[in-house]
Amino acid sequence: MTATISKGGEFDLGLLGQRCWLELANGERIDLPVERWTDGSCEGDEVLLDACGGPTLDIGCGPGRLTAALTERGIASLGVDSSRTAVQLTQGRGAVALHRNVFDRIPGEGRWRHVLLADGNIGIGGNPVALLRRAAELLGAGGTALVELEPPGTGVRNEHVRLQPQTDEGSWFTWAWVGADAVGALAAQAGLAVEWTARRGHRWFAELVRT
Repeated sequence: MTATISKGGEFDLGLLGQRCWLELANGERIDLPVERWTDGSCEGDEVLLDACGGPTLDIGCGPGRLTAALTERGIASLGVDSSRTAVQLTQGRGAVALHRNVFDRIPGEGRWRHVLLADGNIGIGGNPVALLRRAAELLGAGGTALVELEPPGTGVRNEHVRLQPQTDEGSWFTWAWVGADAVGALAAQAGLAVEWTARRGHRWFAELVRT
């Protein structure tokens, strides 16, 4: 497969099932869990899904496995993604999705019961505090952000990365990673508080409540 990646579609190769990785400026390589993105059900997903008891916004929905799973459970859900490919794949699963940057206007702002930041999406934009603040704006009173995290001890990491392989040099963008034991301080800056953390297999999660 060959493709030219446009702004907002940096992860499209992975969304379409091609094995790929992030290349860091220092040459480090981080493999991406493409199989998990495209699978219909993955170990640990139930932690997120079971915590959703009302209207849920799936930020960076990717190919839509979580948005679709919530829809099948009868939970009102909306996926948003900056990739047109992601939106098309989510809609193909029978779920509702919008092609939109999460920092642009979103339907139901201030009224969502839950927002999802799964599969490392807390790293979107490379500024987790800004993203969590945006999540808090989208939530109604007492709403929660359900976040997937790195293992404890990871801390907070911010890097310039690009997706590989590509047919050209690829565009650099900023990404972040947050460890499960580091999310509390970031959440507090965003007006959120940690309600619980959980581990399923190699995956770590937290529920952050709007204060």
